[in-house]
Amino acid sequence: MDPLLMARPGTVGVVFRPQQPPEDLAGVVRDVDAAGVPELWLWEDCFLEGGLTTAAAALASSTRVRVGVGLLPVPLRNPALVAMEVATLGRMFPGRFTATLGHGVGDWMTQVGAGVTSPMTLLREHADAVRALLDGEHVTATRRYVRLDDVALDWPPPQRPTLLVGARGPRTIALAGEVADGVLLDSVTDPETVRRARGIADDARAAAGRGGPALVTAYTELDPAADHLSERVAERVASLHEAGADTVVLQGTGERPDPRPLVTALSDAGLLP
Repeated sequence: MDPLLMARPGTVGVVFRPQQPPEDLAGVVRDVDAAGVPELWLWEDCFLEGGLTTAAAALASSTRVRVGVGLLPVPLRNPALVAMEVATLGRMFPGRFTATLGHGVGDWMTQVGAGVTSPMTLLREHADAVRALLDGEHVTATRRYVRLDDVALDWPPPQRPTLLVGARGPRTIALAGEVADGVLLDSVTDPETVRRARGIADDARAAAGRGGPALVTAYTELDPAADHLSERVAERVASLHEAGADTVVLQGTGERPDPRPLVTALSDAGLLP
């Protein structure tokens, strides 16, 4: 089934920020599950928690919650390895995992010896290869960064997990529409940012001959200690959904990363089942 057929307009989620220690994850997942929050999202930032290991633990801690990673920096991983890991999670937890690919922070990539001179080229090549491998194709590529010789997964997922590209600038947003199922936007507060990204991604998708609209997921930060939090949550979620976000994902601040106050605010605002 095409992942776009699984689009869920009006979905909400929360982020388990990696400023929380990994041993807190299982308890957060249990609370998110009990409250009825549809989605839990994770970061992978240097040098905190690994995105795919954390995702596996989160998925195993619930039978219902959908889990997304935003994002996996492509300079850090060979695309064959990414496809193997994503396929494994897709088969073990069908319909519950979303992977997001992205540039990563340039300074960190240089710090670990993985910097490249053309991040856009790498991201395009990497996303093309990962998508094709997850679709069960045999992939041979001799490109600038990605070189694969008749590579195919022995255990491709029957249904490809949703694959997004994390983006901020218009060129990367367009790339997300072209090569992935949609885009993950970070640190969004202005509805116009979502509206503009929606237009760019949909236009790029149409130009590439891919059917249907792009999926748009937006991270948005709110201070869990703010006054009238449920009102702020309701207003932010409504404005970003109205602007074109399929999923609005709330995250706390670096100083207050625990998402559980935001879960309570979502419930108090009447935004959970």
